[in-house]
Amino acid sequence: MKTIILKSKIHRAVVTHTQLDYDGSCGIDSDYMKEVGIKPFEQIHIYNLTNGERLITYAIEAEAGSKTISMMGAAAHKANVGDLIIIAAYGNFEESEIAEFKPKILRL
Repeated sequence: MKTIILKSKIHRAVVTHTQLDYDGSCGIDSDYMKEVGIKPFEQIHIYNLTNGERLITYAIEAEAGSKTISMMGAAAHKANVGDLIIIAAYGNFEESEIAEFKPKILRL
């Protein structure tokens, strides 16, 4: 049996940009993505600390070093520029993998 466990988290990221006219996703500074092991187009969960909204979308790479956190498409309705969010990615783990696993967490 597999268990879903937190794999990666970017904690207290600040939304820097929103854009409604887009297919939908979350642009994340590629340096942040590499640091926590989030892959392009990987499913992510976003928890908005400012307004309580939650959503599931996918990650796309923003320019390295830009500190960009961009909510695009329908996700732009769930956050405003300046909102604090948590970005989380989860993985399916075998029971034997769980005891040794530690999620990668970036606190901003």
